[in-house]
Amino acid sequence: MSWDIAPQHEQEYFEFVIREFIPEIEKIGFEMGEAWVTVFGKYPQILVAVILPTIAEIHSALSTNQWTELHNKLMEFVINYNQKIVSAKSSFQF
Repeated sequence: MSWDIAPQHEQEYFEFVIREFIPEIEKIGFEMGEAWVTVFGKYPQILVAVILPTIAEIHSALSTNQWTELHNKLMEFVINYNQKIVSAKSSFQF
């Protein structure tokens, strides 16, 4: 997943991510893989990789009410959101 923090929502964004987003992602079953912050350049400001063992489990997790509610709340604080599902490899990947 990648996104930019919406202007003037930085404080609320960081509080939400720490207090709700990360704990809820884990409750849904995702394992936090990596999180990156871009400080320079024309790239998404935030890049987050979460992991589940199979594509079927990912689709199942993304169809839950918990994910829908969490995703909707995230959208209150971010812009330019993108997500894609890829098979995990043992090396660095985008």
